[in-house]
Amino acid sequence: MQRFTVNIKLPARTLTGALSAPNRGAADWGWQGLIAYGCHSLVLIVDANTAQTLQVLERHKASVVKVKWAKENYHHNIGSPYSLRLASADVTGKIIVWDVATGTARCEIQEHAKPIQDMQWLWNQDASRDLLLAVHPPNYIVLWNADTGTKLWKKSYAENILSFSFDPFDPSHLALLTSEGIVFISDFSPSKAPASSGKKVYISSPHSSPSHNKLAAATGAKKALDKVKILISNEKPSAESVTLNDCLQLSYLPSKRNYMLLLYPREILILDLEVNQTVGVIAIERTGVPFLQVIPCFQRDGLFCLHENGCITLRVRRSNCSITGTPNEEPDPDPVQELIYDLRSQCDAIRVTKTVRPFSMVCCPVNENSAALIVSDGRVMIWELKSSISGRNVRNSSSASPLYSPVSFCGIPVGAFQNKLPDLSLDNMIGQGTIAGEEQLKSSFLQEVHLKFLLTGLLSGLPLPPFAIRMCPPLTTKNIKQYEPILAVGTSNGSVLVFHLTSGLLHKELSIHSCEVKGIEWISLTGFISFATSTPNNMGLVRNELQLVDLPTGRSIAFRGERGNDEPAIEMIKVSHLKQYLAVVFKDKPLEIWDVRTCTLLREMSKNFPTATALEWSPSHNLKSLRKKQLAAREAMARQTVASDTEVSSVESSVISLLQEAESKSELSQNISAREHFVFTGADGQVYHLTVEGNSVKDSARIPPDGSMGSITCIAWKGDILVLGDVDGNLNFWDLKARVSRGIPTHRSWVKKIRFAPGKGNQKLMAMYNDGAEIWDSKEVQMVSSLRSGRNVNFRILDVDWCTSDKVVLASDDGCIRVLDLSMKPSCFRMDEQDLIEPAWCPYLLVPRASLALKAFLLHQPWDEKYSLDIINIDYPENENIKNLLQEQLNSLSNDIKKLLLDPDFTLLQRCLLVARLYGDESELHFWTIAAHYLHSLSQEKPAKPTDTGILQEQLVNPLDICYDILCENYYFQKFQLERVNLQEVKRSTYDHTRKCADQLLLLGQTDRAVQLLLETSSENAHYYCDSLKACLVTTVTSSGPSQSTIKLVATNMIANGKLAEGVQLLCLIDKAADACRYLQTYGEWNRAAWLAKVRLNSEECADVLKRWVDHLCSPQVNQKSKAILVLLSLGCFTKVAEMLHSMRYFDRAALFIEACLKYGALESNDDTNKLIHAVYADYARSLKLLGFKQGAILFASKAGETGKELLTELKQPKEEVTQE
Repeated sequence: MQRFTVNIKLPARTLTGALSAPNRGAADWGWQGLIAYGCHSLVLIVDANTAQTLQVLERHKASVVKVKWAKENYHHNIGSPYSLRLASADVTGKIIVWDVATGTARCEIQEHAKPIQDMQWLWNQDASRDLLLAVHPPNYIVLWNADTGTKLWKKSYAENILSFSFDPFDPSHLALLTSEGIVFISDFSPSKAPASSGKKVYISSPHSSPSHNKLAAATGAKKALDKVKILISNEKPSAESVTLNDCLQLSYLPSKRNYMLLLYPREILILDLEVNQTVGVIAIERTGVPFLQVIPCFQRDGLFCLHENGCITLRVRRSNCSITGTPNEEPDPDPVQELIYDLRSQCDAIRVTKTVRPFSMVCCPVNENSAALIVSDGRVMIWELKSSISGRNVRNSSSASPLYSPVSFCGIPVGAFQNKLPDLSLDNMIGQGTIAGEEQLKSSFLQEVHLKFLLTGLLSGLPLPPFAIRMCPPLTTKNIKQYEPILAVGTSNGSVLVFHLTSGLLHKELSIHSCEVKGIEWISLTGFISFATSTPNNMGLVRNELQLVDLPTGRSIAFRGERGNDEPAIEMIKVSHLKQYLAVVFKDKPLEIWDVRTCTLLREMSKNFPTATALEWSPSHNLKSLRKKQLAAREAMARQTVASDTEVSSVESSVISLLQEAESKSELSQNISAREHFVFTGADGQVYHLTVEGNSVKDSARIPPDGSMGSITCIAWKGDILVLGDVDGNLNFWDLKARVSRGIPTHRSWVKKIRFAPGKGNQKLMAMYNDGAEIWDSKEVQMVSSLRSGRNVNFRILDVDWCTSDKVVLASDDGCIRVLDLSMKPSCFRMDEQDLIEPAWCPYLLVPRASLALKAFLLHQPWDEKYSLDIINIDYPENENIKNLLQEQLNSLSNDIKKLLLDPDFTLLQRCLLVARLYGDESELHFWTIAAHYLHSLSQEKPAKPTDTGILQEQLVNPLDICYDILCENYYFQKFQLERVNLQEVKRSTYDHTRKCADQLLLLGQTDRAVQLLLETSSENAHYYCDSLKACLVTTVTSSGPSQSTIKLVATNMIANGKLAEGVQLLCLIDKAADACRYLQTYGEWNRAAWLAKVRLNSEECADVLKRWVDHLCSPQVNQKSKAILVLLSLGCFTKVAEMLHSMRYFDRAALFIEACLKYGALESNDDTNKLIHAVYADYARSLKLLGFKQGAILFASKAGETGKELLTELKQPKEEVTQE
C-alpha cells in the first residue's frame, strides 16, 4: 500500500455495488470526457481515462432511470465557461440538473409521478444552452429550461411515447418512437410547442416478413432482403400482420442526412427517410447473440452494437467501389444493392448469469474510438479501439473490403514522416472509404488498417449485500507514522474486501471463508479475526469458521484449529482492549475465552454457565502491572545475553532485533499478560463481571437486572460510561463513577448494536436499530442525529461502525457503503476536495479563468521560441495553488498527446483541432475541422492553376466527410446524392417510390433514367396519362426560345398556385436551376434550395444561393449563426468569417483563425483587413488580460499594431515600477 501523508480527514464518500433493474438505460458519456451512470438512487461520475470514480451524486429518493450530460456545442468564454452539467431522472418523474463539480443541484423538475421515458438536451445551442426535452409518461413531451426549472411548453400525443431522437442535421426535426409506430415532427422549436400532431407512420414488425427464414448465407440474406417490402406505411397494418412492436431503439444516423436506424433484437434496419424504405439490414444468424443497443457514429458511417452477452462490436459500412480481391473474379452485376455494414472488430463477452448481465453501453462522443460497458453487478469496462497497420500483401479472406488509414491527420494531409497519433479518433484511424478508386490504390501512402478492442479500464463494485463491516483500530499518537484508514467488509460469499478509505479504492480481496461472513474484529493495524457460519442443518447446527488473517501477507490460519463442525452458531466475537484475549459467544453453548497471541483456548465455560446475550470488554485494564512485568523479564534477559562491560549502544541493530524477538517469545512462554475484565448479560438480564489474567478466568461480581429493561441485546463501555440496549429499544446509561443509571426509551424496537466513537474523551456513541441508526452524546445523554429508513432515506441499514471520531460508516441493503459525517445526511462532496490516486485530465474541474488560461497556453505554443508544457515559468500571475493545479492537468496528459503538442511541425490548425478534442468542445471541433479542410485545399489550389488535374486528385482522395452534408465540396456532394438515388431506385416497391425517384433524377439532371421510370407507370394507374406526357416533355425539351419561355411561364404559374415541387422540376428541365433555387428560398424551403444549388449550379451561382441562406441563418428569428459561419467557411469567404466571429465576440476563435489564414495567405492584405486584424488581436489581448494571462496578452497586443499600443504600455507598466523599487 502506498504511504499516505497522514490525512485523517476522511472525505465523505459512497462505495457502490450492484445496480437495480430501473438503472438499465441510465448511462451517458459526455463531451466533457466523463461517464455518468445510475446505481439505485445514486448517480456515479467516472473518469474514462483513469477509470476512477470522481463523484457520487446523492439526492434522488428513487432509482435513477436516465442520465444525460449537457452538450458543449457553444462558444466558451468567461461568461459561459466549461462546466459539468448533468441531468438525471428517476422512477418518480423527478429530474435533477446537477452542477457535478460541487455536487449541488442547480434545479429540480417535477411534472408527473411516473418514470421519465427519455430525455435529451437540445443540440443547437445558439439561442440557449439550457434546454432539455423530456418524455413524461404516458404521452407528453415537455421542454424545460434546465437552468431555472421553468416549463417552456408541453404537448400530448395520441399514443404512448417510448423514446425519441433529434435529427442531427436539422434542429426542427424530431422522431418519436411510440407503442404503435413512429411520429415525425417537423416543426419543433424551443419557442412554442409543435402545432401539428406530426406525421405518423406504422412499422410492421420484420418478424412477420420472410427475412427471418434465410439469414445464414450472405446470398440468402440478400434475397431475403429483397422480399422485405415496405416496413413503413402510412396506413395502420391489419391486425394479423402486426406483432407487438418490439423495436428496441430508433435513432437518426449522424453520419449522413435523412437516414434512420431501427434496432430489433435480431436485426438492425437502415431506413432512407426520403422514401421511407429499408435500404440496409444487419441481421444476426440463427446462432448469433441478439442485439441490446446500438450507437451510430458521426465521423464515419459505423455502428457500435452491444449484444446480450456483453460483447461490443463495431460495424463499418462497406465502400461501394468493390476493389476487393483478385482480378479473375467476375464483377458484381449490380454492385449497389444495399448498404452493407461489415463487422470490423469485437471485444470479449462477459459471463452472463441471473444477476450479471450487460445493462448499457456508452461511446465517447468526441473521438468515437472507445466504448464503455456497464454491467448489472456494478462493473464498468472501458474498451478502446486500437488500429494496427497490416502488410499490403496479407489479404484477409473475408468478403469485407479493406479499411485504409486516412490521408490526413487532425484535418490536414500529412507526409509519411510527420508525427501522428492514429488512435486519436475514429476519423484519424480509418479513411472515408467511400471513394476508393483505382488511382487511389496506386498512391503509396495508403496503408491497410485492422482494428481491435483493448480493455483499458475496469471499475468493479461491491458484491451483493448483506455485509459485515469493521473499521481498523483508531489513529493514536503512537501509530500515526504507520496508520492507514482501512475498512474490512465481510461479504455473503465468504470473502473479505479491504478498502482504503482515503482513496475509496479496493486494496485487497481475501477469499478466506466458504460461507457468509458474520463479523470481523481487528487485533492490530494489520491483522483481523473474522468468523463465518454456514446455513444450519435440520438439527440447527452449523459449521463455524474462525480465521486469523495477516493483511500484509494475506496469510490466514484457522483460529480454533479443528473445531467448528456441527456445533451451535457463533453469535459474536469480541477482542479485549489490549488485543490479548478473544471471547467467542455461541447461540446455545457456553462462551469460550481464547488467547489471541498464541491461538490457545484459555477456558471453555461449564455447561451450567449462563449463555451470554451481550458482552463487552472493559476499557480499564491493568496496563501498569503489565509494563512492570515486561521490564523485569527484559532485565533478566539482558543479564543473560549482554556482557556487562560492552556498551549497549554499540550492539548492532540486527542483534537488537534478535533480542527483541527473543524477549517477546520469553514473555509469551512466561505468560506475561495483563489482567482484563469483561461484562456480559445472561438471558435473565443479570450482568456478570469476569476477570481474565494469564490463563485464569475468575468470576468476580453479579449485578441484578434492571426492572425497566427487557432482554439485553448489546453493551458498550468507554471510560466510566456503560451503555446497555435491549429488545424494546431502551438505552440504559450507567455512570460507574457517580454510580447512577438512566434509562431512555427510544421507541425504535430492537437495539442491534452500540458502538462508542474513538478518540480520548469522545463520549459519542452510535446505536443501530432494525429501521436505522442514531448518534447519542452519552455525556449529555441526548441524541445528536438520527436516520430512519423510509422516512429520510430509502435504504435499510445492515451494519454500522465509526471511521474516525467524527465520521461514521454505514452498510445498507442497496449494496452501498457510505462514509458520512455526524449529521448522517447523505451528501455529495466537492470534486476538488478529493485526493485522486492518479490525476485525471479534466479541465472542466478548474475554475473558469484557469481552464481558459490553460487552453490559451496550449494553443499559442511556442512561448519565447520554445515549446514547453511547463506552465510554471510562464508569466501567469495567479496564485501558486492554481498554477500547481494547471501543471497537474498538463502532467496528466498522455505521452502521445504531449509529444504532438511539443512537435514544431504540428501546425496551428492541427493544434486547434487537438485542443478542441481535449476540451470536448463540440462547436470548436466542427469549426476547426471545416476551417482546416478548406484553408488547406485553397492553399493547394493557388499554385496549381495551370494543371488542374493534380489538385482534383488530392481532393478526390480527401474530401470533407459527408457527415458535414451541405458543407462538403460540390462534386462530392453530387456523387453522394447520385449513389443515394441509385439505391432508392433499386429498392423501389410501390408507385409512390418510383415517382419520388423520378423526381429526384430530374432534379439531378439524369433525364434518361427519369424517362425510363416515368414510362413504367401501368395503364391502370390514375397518373398514367400525366406520366406519359411528362416523359415526352422531358425527351423533347429543346433549347429553342419559345418552348423555353412557355415552360418558364407554366412553371411560375404552378409555383404561384402552390405546386412548388412541380414548378421547380420544370425550371430544372430548362436549366433554370438558379431561378428554381430563388423560388424555393422565397417559399422558405431553404434546405431544399441549398441542396439543389449544390447538385445543379456552377460554383458562382451556388455561392450566391448559399450566401442568401447565410443571411437568412443570421437573421434574429432563425438565429443559427454558428451554422452560417460554417457555410461561409465552405465557400471560402474567410474575411467575412473573421468579421462575423469578431462581431459575435468570439475573440479567441477569431484571433486564431486570422493567424491560420495569414499562414496560408488566405486573406488579401488591404487597409480594411489590416484594421480588422488589429481590432481582433487587441480584443483578444484584452480578454487574455482578463484571464490574468499576462504573457499571452502582451504577445497579441504587440501584434495589434497601432490599436494595441495603449494596451501594451498598460500591460508593461507594473513591471517597470517593480524594477524601479
